[in-house]
Amino acid sequence: MKKLALALLLATTLRADDLERTITLMAKIGSASGPSFAPDSRRIAFITNISGSPQVWMITAEGGYPQQVTSLDDPVTGMEWSPSGDLMGIVVAPGGGLNSQIYVVRPDGTGLRRLTAGGKENNFFGRWTPDGKSIVFTSNQRSGAVTDIWIVDATTGKSRMVSEGEGIIGIAEVSDDGRYALMSQTKSRGDNNIYRVALDGSAKTLLTPHTPPAQFGAASFGATSDIVYLTGNPDRDLSAFGRVRIGAQGKPGAFEALISRPDAEIDTFELNPDASIAVISWNVGGRTELSFVDIATMKQHAGPKLQGDLAGGFEFAPNREKLALVVSGSNLPADIWIMEMGTPAIKQLTHSPHPGVDLTRLVRPQLVTYKADDGLALSGWLYAPASVKPPYPTVFSFHGGPEGQDRPSFNSTYQAMVAKGIAVFAPNVRGSSGFGKKFVNLDNGALRVGSVRDIKASVDHLVRTGVTDPKRAGVMGGSYGGYMVMAGVTEYPDLFAAGANLFGIINFETFFKHSEPWMAAISTIEYGDPATQGEMLRSLSPIHKVDRIKTPLMVLHGANDTNVPVIEAEQTVDSLRKRNVPVEYILFPDEGHGWRKTPNRITSTVSLVRFFGERLGIGNE
Repeated sequence: MKKLALALLLATTLRADDLERTITLMAKIGSASGPSFAPDSRRIAFITNISGSPQVWMITAEGGYPQQVTSLDDPVTGMEWSPSGDLMGIVVAPGGGLNSQIYVVRPDGTGLRRLTAGGKENNFFGRWTPDGKSIVFTSNQRSGAVTDIWIVDATTGKSRMVSEGEGIIGIAEVSDDGRYALMSQTKSRGDNNIYRVALDGSAKTLLTPHTPPAQFGAASFGATSDIVYLTGNPDRDLSAFGRVRIGAQGKPGAFEALISRPDAEIDTFELNPDASIAVISWNVGGRTELSFVDIATMKQHAGPKLQGDLAGGFEFAPNREKLALVVSGSNLPADIWIMEMGTPAIKQLTHSPHPGVDLTRLVRPQLVTYKADDGLALSGWLYAPASVKPPYPTVFSFHGGPEGQDRPSFNSTYQAMVAKGIAVFAPNVRGSSGFGKKFVNLDNGALRVGSVRDIKASVDHLVRTGVTDPKRAGVMGGSYGGYMVMAGVTEYPDLFAAGANLFGIINFETFFKHSEPWMAAISTIEYGDPATQGEMLRSLSPIHKVDRIKTPLMVLHGANDTNVPVIEAEQTVDSLRKRNVPVEYILFPDEGHGWRKTPNRITSTVSLVRFFGERLGIGNE
């Protein structure tokens, strides 16, 4: 009898060890993104985390073994090859925070130089000028609450401000003649405008006058700098591919919707170098469909069938013969693929490592549709384990944003949960993007209570349909998803057996006080204005309802998070400990808003799976 008990104990331990090893291997799976062609069209630079932290690597357009370009202590978050070919512009995020800095480096990794001041200001890479001599970027160095357009000489490091901004600005493109830049200006989340700005500082032209709210996404110059193609929804619910023409006197015409779909929003597009062809990605219920458009005729034809559910990061080769793109899916890590233009051929260029993990055994989710308590149509992605039968222990995972959208992308934590025998359901509640302008604005201000009610509606549906064991439901989320976790465990104290809050908001008052000033400034319509709506924000803040919490929690945060500062985690943990509510706290000293370093991703995934396994009654099964 003792021998049998020992054998059972050893078998359980081995299963637990094997599972943790599997989880660790999943968290180590690499990814590649951000392709940028060299001017000769023969090489592609990109960002990958296969060295343990996102860095710049390079590969020939024909494939082969990649070469590492940068090896920095801090992650690289952006990169573009100079049109002159002798330099790359890169963005480095110290400690993973938002006070990112712009550097240049030679393609062989030598000559690294910082072009920005290196302080606490936030700098956002824009685009190189066509001559390869300067970089147009945005920075909040003048005022923490806004970003302005700057241009810096890549050789001397001398910079000048081109135009003052209002809100947060992003640079979309620089014209071929180097005279203009296209910028997106956001003064309020959920609403923005596109401007054409003269780089000599002489003019700033609004291209998208509209009645708010409306959102305009990708923007690109056409055959001349007086034609701008862009995505937008100023007169419609679903975003379309459109155009704005600028007249001889510099006055722009109205937004012309050129191509749209009744069943999908446009995600983004990219024009080839002579603006004759556009590649468009359509968001169809969360999955990507590609199409190509002949700009002269506006005729559209379907793109190739993709290996993964998602595609983006488009980059045409300067010689127009190739298109690089990033393809990914729930069972396919993000990698660079290459299309030969004029042919249906598409091949995988990078092969992110996944040692010990059979990608064919990873779970593809099922799209589930259901109704909110007020009848609103909702949907979400169900990752169901094959190792057990329903009703499953289920973790409900809420995305950030809140304007984000959970899509069938590769998520090592989801896959590790499923390997443990835990189902994951990723809802897209009201306020999510991808479903039209009306839907994304349904959680603004006081309407947020509706999205919180959608938490319970999501759980109720899966319980009612026999998917979820009501006694073994958990909840997790990052950033705004962390807020949803805390709202869920305060508004519905008996709904969840466990919760994990990853760098989430618990107190809107302290969020507005301590977040980046520009982030606070653009968030007043989305969340509420602390100057005039303080009482409403307090009523929406879970910190004032922590006495209701019964749910054991895990809290994970980055010490260098400047978006949702660590004071949010500290308030959560302190308030729970004072009330003797079980809480585990993991603080990553070398991370910001999310985990970029492989060891931290492993720690996070292993800890989350262990925590939910124990709290949902899985243990070492």
